[in-house]
Amino acid sequence: MANKTNSLAHTKWMCKYHIVFTSKYRREIIYNQYRESIGEILKQLCKYKGVEIIEGHLMPDHVHMLVSIPPKISVSQFMGYLKGKSALMIFDKHANLKYKFGNRHFWAEEYNVSTVGLNEATIRKYIEEQDRHDIAMDKLSVKEYEDPFRG
Repeated sequence: MANKTNSLAHTKWMCKYHIVFTSKYRREIIYNQYRESIGEILKQLCKYKGVEIIEGHLMPDHVHMLVSIPPKISVSQFMGYLKGKSALMIFDKHANLKYKFGNRHFWAEEYNVSTVGLNEATIRKYIEEQDRHDIAMDKLSVKEYEDPFRG
């Protein structure tokens, strides 16, 4: 799963990101009954967008996620969706939290994201496979043409 390459119509991709985001004012609220609920909400929202959670940890005041995001979705677009929708769902499920956070802001505005890259051997292997594929496709479509000006 760690080196799984996904594909769209004409794209092979493996876009993995390590994302960390915190609760508003770093309040230690993600524990006990809220921890399970918040985890399920985040899993559900990721599933809706086709984002795979490779690994995730809910700490008392922040969330660590290693996710695979399709290239058709930008990281900032996904994070806006995840934090916005999850806050609404959390407040709908746990109405008493509205008094602690107010204005339906459960998460802090900022987040930290870093990419998880490939190693050189994997890139070389992909390039070699692509070359072999291109050569095979060319052999299938090669048609011998005769020069009409040669006698």
